[in-house]
Amino acid sequence: MKWMRANLFGSWPETVATLLILWVLWQTVPPFIDWAFLDAVWMPDPKACRAGEGACWGFIAEKHRFILFGTYPYELHWRPAAATLILIGLWVFSAFRAFWKWWLSLVWLAGLTVIGILMWGGVLGMQYVENERWGGLILTLLLTTFGLAIAFPLSILLALGRRSEMPVIRGLCVGYIELIRGVPLISLLFMASVMLPLFLPSGVTIDKMLRAQIAMILFAAAYLAEVIRGGLQAIPKGQYDAAHALALPFWRRTYLIILPQALRIAVPALVNNFIAFFKDTSLVLIIGLFDLLSTIKISLQDRAWTGFGVEAYLFASLVYFVFCAAMSRYSKSFEHQR
Repeated sequence: MKWMRANLFGSWPETVATLLILWVLWQTVPPFIDWAFLDAVWMPDPKACRAGEGACWGFIAEKHRFILFGTYPYELHWRPAAATLILIGLWVFSAFRAFWKWWLSLVWLAGLTVIGILMWGGVLGMQYVENERWGGLILTLLLTTFGLAIAFPLSILLALGRRSEMPVIRGLCVGYIELIRGVPLISLLFMASVMLPLFLPSGVTIDKMLRAQIAMILFAAAYLAEVIRGGLQAIPKGQYDAAHALALPFWRRTYLIILPQALRIAVPALVNNFIAFFKDTSLVLIIGLFDLLSTIKISLQDRAWTGFGVEAYLFASLVYFVFCAAMSRYSKSFEHQR
């Protein structure tokens, strides 16, 4: 009661705002519960869904495999499912600071090797599946993982280069960052899909998924570089002077003294960019790749299931929320660690 009086009813404006919020919740939450759960249709029966008054979760039950795995062969869906679990497991494993040892890179290398074997196949008696048929959640996770893993070290080099005292290096880094940040991601994907093949020699082709991944890496690196540069500039000048006083080479003092402080300062902004990058993977639809959101859009084109877009996008929002909220909560806990 003391907490409620202090935080919810501490003054007349707070009391009015609290009562107004409670009234809105009373008007919206019970009807939503009725629609989403009590009156919902859970069986994959479009006729029952159209006759019912609640949500049609039968659409998700019917289309969940295509939404999660795209056009991957139906009888082989266990492979992308296992790859998804392994990749999420690697993320969770890497979240514990106790495992931040030199062998963590070997764990990731082994995990990604197993994921590659599962997704491509062609060995151990498994059927080969070209990556043009990859889609759904696993494609979103792979694009995010490889994009951030490669863009992050590149962004550190760009941030250091932008603050370099050598004019040529500083000019190149500034030009790259401003050029990439000056155009939307969708234009980079379009260039990678349509324009890049025109400049390649005859007979030379680059995989469509690889082109999309490169475009996303270049885009993410430019934005992360500015975040890291902000962290570098926030470090007191005394820290730089102390690092120079130790007579350490540039890379050692940067690695041991400067970067750890800069990255800690930049954690909130970095995670914000990670979350934005995770959601931006939906733009790969423009070059014919079908991520989680794209497979939902295609599923809604089935005539038997048209009209259930609310349920479809609620499911998509739930998936995105789970991953984004997990990154946000981990960021918040990481900020308070010493």
